[in-house]
Amino acid sequence: MLEGKNVILRLVAESDIDELLTLANQYTEKGEFVGPGFFVETSFRKAFAENGWWQDDQGMMLATDKENRILGTVVFFQGMRHEAGYEVGYTILRREDWGKGLASETLRIFSAYLFELKPIARLHVKMIKGNVASRRVAEKCGYRLEAPSGSSASAAERTTTMKSSRYSGRIALRWPRC
Repeated sequence: MLEGKNVILRLVAESDIDELLTLANQYTEKGEFVGPGFFVETSFRKAFAENGWWQDDQGMMLATDKENRILGTVVFFQGMRHEAGYEVGYTILRREDWGKGLASETLRIFSAYLFELKPIARLHVKMIKGNVASRRVAEKCGYRLEAPSGSSASAAERTTTMKSSRYSGRIALRWPRC
């Protein structure tokens, strides 16, 4: 368990699955930058039964409050083969919890933990172009916009000219951690 001021990160327990599945499938609670897909219960439970959603090269933790109420999730996984380090993703599952700094605290704790856990020099977060809130979360935690390989465009140009990509660019954190 990793404890912050308002957030506790912990592995998912089997007793969390019903609530987590319900929250993850609440379409009205998803923001405009989260895909419209749903989790199928049998696949969801099967994936948990295989490894508890934690392996050496990928994993998920729950973000809860001090009363153990599920706030969201945070994940890491190997990104594209040519990318060093791991990609990190995070979500706060209820709109009522948005805008309270919970995603920033979650990302900050998780990023520090991954740097302690693994011999890696970088983590990165990808987001859909226009997701200003997520970009602010990443920037608060020390992540910085970085040009795609071979790009000499300024950060402002990249966010407006990468029209062929659904991503606004790569936000990356390099050692030292945030």
